[in-house]
Amino acid sequence: GGQCVEVATNLAAPHGVVPIRDSKNVTGPALTVPAAAFSAFVAGVRAGDLGTA
Repeated sequence: GGQCVEVATNLAAPHGVVPIRDSKNVTGPALTVPAAAFSAFVAGVRAGDLGTA
């Protein structure tokens, strides 16, 4: 549906953050979240803890 994001997980270990941006707007802003918070989010998605829209 054209709602894609890019996640730079390669920055998690060296910098402790995970930048996330709109893949269609590569020069636009990035949302930066702590690596631990992103890991918890991914675990919640995989476990189905977040429900559906």
